Amino acid sequence: MIEPFRIDIPQADLDDLTDRLGRTRWPNEVADAGWDYGFPLARLKDLAEHWRTGYDWRAHEATLNKLPHFTTEIDGQNIHFVHVRSAKPDALALILTHGWPGSFLEFLDVIEPLARDFHLVIPSIPGFGFSGPTRERGWDVVRVARAWAELMRRLGYDRYGAQGGDFGSGISMALGAIAPERVVGVHVNYLPTRPVPDADIALSETDQARLDKIRQLMANRPPYQTLQATTPQTIGYALTDSPVGQLVWIAERFAQWTDPRSPVSDERMLTDISLYWLTGTAASSARLSREAPRQVQPCPVPVGVAVLPHDITQSVRPLAERLYDIRHWSEFDRGGHFAAMEVPDDLAADIRDFFLNHLG
Repeated sequence: MIEPFRIDIPQADLDDLTDRLGRTRWPNEVADAGWDYGFPLARLKDLAEHWRTGYDWRAHEATLNKLPHFTTEIDGQNIHFVHVRSAKPDALALILTHGWPGSFLEFLDVIEPLARDFHLVIPSIPGFGFSGPTRERGWDVVRVARAWAELMRRLGYDRYGAQGGDFGSGISMALGAIAPERVVGVHVNYLPTRPVPDADIALSETDQARLDKIRQLMANRPPYQTLQATTPQTIGYALTDSPVGQLVWIAERFAQWTDPRSPVSDERMLTDISLYWLTGTAASSARLSREAPRQVQPCPVPVGVAVLPHDITQSVRPLAERLYDIRHWSEFDRGGHFAAMEVPDDLAADIRDFFLNHLG
């Protein structure tokens, strides 16, 4: 059963957030530390104070409620999604999947341009946001993809495309493998390409530099990733109990993964962080990092790739072409990991181009 959903956070939860922010215990900081030891104290205090006294959740909640929200239960798990139908009755449907530390909010600015040509389904991954916490093992990207296939079936879509970045990329790829007779193509704006030892592939200087960056990242795994992939419950206690802890855990990712030329506003970032805090999904969203398979996800359907210059890594096309049927490849001149928020017009145009012009 699919039911309409309306966002209505209890006032007591908002009051509790304000109270906790006002009682924050701050650590000291080495003089002139900058970013050498982690997120700068002065910047975090400014963000926390704006969250406490200047940020208006109710205003953002009202804006979000203008979208058509729904929930349904699949595989024992609540699934929240936004469903926007195009004015074109015979339009192709697209299912858009966010990643971590994003949410369905990532796609707010691409809804209007994409809805001109596509029906849009924008779910919250189980364990994230209004889908609520997961309560059992096994919610990896493949299981999420199976849930998406069932969601699209319930909505009556026999043929559709998939798009995503971060975990949304892996989920979209897995969906193409699970339902190749229904998924016409997969577009991603994040596609890790691991080094292939002894591969007889000619690489340009740019590709070699990208591969070196990937090797460096693999050899020096970021601390946040190690914690979430090994002990998500442990870090979940801190993030669920301390709003400033949750704030810095995500704000640091936005600071490091966005292109300085296309920053995400503090208001949009705080709305995303508020979503994690108010739904209590810090630990459950982190579990996806532990559950996610480490092997490359197969995908037998056509693939389109958008490469962002300030993303965590940049895809190496010759390696991607060994694994996927690449029909479309774009190199953006700006943007980072949160493409739909940083360069929404460019991303929407690239998605439209792939699904309308490169699948024949």
